[in-house]
Amino acid sequence: MIKYYNRKTKDYEIEKVAGDRYLQWTYSSPIGMQVLELLVKKKIFSKIYGNFCDSRRSLKKIHSFIKDFGIDMSESEKSMSQFTSFNDFFTRKLKSEARPIYKNIDFLVSPGDGKLLAFENINLDKLVQVKGFTYSLANLIGNSNISEKFSGGTCLILRLCPTDYHRFHFIDNGKCEETVKIIGDYYSVNPAALKKIPELFCKNKREWSIFHSENFGDILHIEVGATCVGSIIQTYTPKNPVEKGEEKGYFKFGGSTTILFFEKGKVKIDQDIIEETNKEYESQVVLGEKIGEKIK
Repeated sequence: MIKYYNRKTKDYEIEKVAGDRYLQWTYSSPIGMQVLELLVKKKIFSKIYGNFCDSRRSLKKIHSFIKDFGIDMSESEKSMSQFTSFNDFFTRKLKSEARPIYKNIDFLVSPGDGKLLAFENINLDKLVQVKGFTYSLANLIGNSNISEKFSGGTCLILRLCPTDYHRFHFIDNGKCEETVKIIGDYYSVNPAALKKIPELFCKNKREWSIFHSENFGDILHIEVGATCVGSIIQTYTPKNPVEKGEEKGYFKFGGSTTILFFEKGKVKIDQDIIEETNKEYESQVVLGEKIGEKIK
């Protein structure tokens, strides 16, 4: 059971998890953990399932997924009849009015939909995965020189469960460098997995890039793949100017994570998000929602 904080209602809710029983069995039983290590975490497992989700055979999954998880299709640019596969539905674009972007340059906005944790004054060698598990930024990106730039700064971890909108966006005007790709495993990023696999983010497939923003300094963007995520697709053009809210890329089917690192003294995260993180609760956010402010 995953309890999270709803910022709108100011109450706690229980997350609907796709494949919940499978996840609990995999990460909570000895046999499940054996299957995980032998098969599920492997690239071939996610690739086979990803190929299925790219095929027309997967179309039949869409209706039940929408019904079971209450997906609001009025937000989608495409109608049901226009999808060519489950992944086409899963990576659907939304109407612009469905996710308005706060344009005030002093406001920090969420890069996507999901459940958010926020950490300030970070120790680069002891970043929090969950209580009791830490990892280092140098190991996460494989570059100690760049990681040092974010010492004492702010870290945002946005977890996208399979029911979320799965495109991620830029949080400010600016230019983004080339993406660095790191080969890795495909563990789930569900909290059940985070509590079982040490340094999980450092083990999974991931991609990172430096975004030179106009109002929040240099930002380290990291996208982490997970079980059944066939691909991380970057749609931006490196070193070309982008506007706040513009798409950076998307994940194909599965749960995924976007992590942002900010330099020290650049942003102040909204207090409710910090308080909930300190209580070990994620806060539900959507693309374009205000989550902090620029430090002037």
